[in-house]
Amino acid sequence: MSTTSAAHTATSPSVVTRTTGDLVKAAMSGWLGTALEFMDFQLYSLAAALVFKDIFFGHGSQAVAIMSAMAVYGVGYIARPIGAWYFGRMGDRIGRTKVLFITIAMMGVATTLIGILPTYDQVGMIAPLLLVFLRLIQGFGAGAEIAGASVMLAEYAPRERRGIISSLVALGTNSGTLGASAIWAILLAVMGNDAVVDWGWRIPFLASVVVMGLAVYIRLHLKETPVFEASTEEIIEAYDQPLSAREGEAETTQLVAEKAKTPKSVKAFIIASILRFGQSGNSGMVQTYMITFLTANILVAKTVASSVVMYSSIVGFLTVPLIGYLGDRFGRKRMYIGVTIAGLIAIIPCFYLMLNNLGTHTVMEKTANGEIAHFSQPTLLFFVGYIVLHNITVLSMFSLENITMAECFGSAHRYEQLALSKELPNLLTAGFGPLIAAALVAVFQSWIALAIMMAFYTGLTLIAAIVMPEVAKRDLTLREDAM
Repeated sequence: MSTTSAAHTATSPSVVTRTTGDLVKAAMSGWLGTALEFMDFQLYSLAAALVFKDIFFGHGSQAVAIMSAMAVYGVGYIARPIGAWYFGRMGDRIGRTKVLFITIAMMGVATTLIGILPTYDQVGMIAPLLLVFLRLIQGFGAGAEIAGASVMLAEYAPRERRGIISSLVALGTNSGTLGASAIWAILLAVMGNDAVVDWGWRIPFLASVVVMGLAVYIRLHLKETPVFEASTEEIIEAYDQPLSAREGEAETTQLVAEKAKTPKSVKAFIIASILRFGQSGNSGMVQTYMITFLTANILVAKTVASSVVMYSSIVGFLTVPLIGYLGDRFGRKRMYIGVTIAGLIAIIPCFYLMLNNLGTHTVMEKTANGEIAHFSQPTLLFFVGYIVLHNITVLSMFSLENITMAECFGSAHRYEQLALSKELPNLLTAGFGPLIAAALVAVFQSWIALAIMMAFYTGLTLIAAIVMPEVAKRDLTLREDAM
């Protein structure tokens, strides 16, 4: 620890101790909120790949329908940076938990309403327009949800266990992804493809109201984070100091101004944003567009495509906390470097495993262009390829990202800066990365474009990890940023 950091630590405000029950509530709240967020978006991404391209975008070119579905997926990400800025600033002023209550309710209502939308055949262009509107609302609320959950758990957790406790945010996203993929797999297995396309697709969107209700209930009974309370009380105490002379008044006014108007670090924001770039970009490729690519271009059966995401998410329940624990043990910087190097090495072999182990058994599936044979029984190596790619390039980075980005920022602007550094890269990568990928594949008819995009995302994060300082175990009550 530097001399400056030590001095700050010595004078940092005392943090209120929360009970184990309070920590459990915070962990459950963060887990449910991020689970709902990723269930929302995974429900849509799977629906876009499996159903929406056929029922919301007419019956023209398959490539155009896919690109339209991916574009509407990206629309939700346009609203996310706006929500990140609006709710992030609010969270730094009125508290983390109050804002998290608003965002979860907004997301949940929008997701549920998607389940009652009319289709293109019923109302024409009004159907995709309504879908766009709900995606905007969904994105506005989601823009500050995962950042808020990351901040809340980081500020609740004991310093030595921040990594593994904050990994619950990533487990929440994994739970949402697993839940959404499991729901689709069950629906397709029980109802069949035709019934799901006709009306069964509505069930998972309507059922998401249960998760929203539970998350709202917990957040109504959640205490504010100890770090936020300590930070705001420090400023209030400066106002309350007795003034014996004009000189004392001037000193107090200066102290309050310094505490309340701590500057933001451009370097910290850029480093955090690039750390996010790799994970969100790879997520857009592996969890969103890859499903469409497998079903529409490689002709993998829809049941297989939804199942492989589900299996990989199950493995993620081991990967995510393990990476969080190792981050506590060896530091964020070292783990980031190791994970990104492993990701760069794994990309091409994993694509090779998926594309060369499809098997020979096929089933006929309904598409916008009629009944087409799809591979229904890939070998084990197909699943290994996807699981390894997903767990290294997406879930491992996400486990590290949540706590590392929170530690990059000071308490004065942590919520706002974290939310924006998550959502601005998200707009470019997870939002419109799948659309760019769909366009490139339509032109070149090759998976190489996807591998290059993933290598670019991962390589940028590796560079950021090399440049960044170690931020593990930093005093989170410090108002200034870490760099």
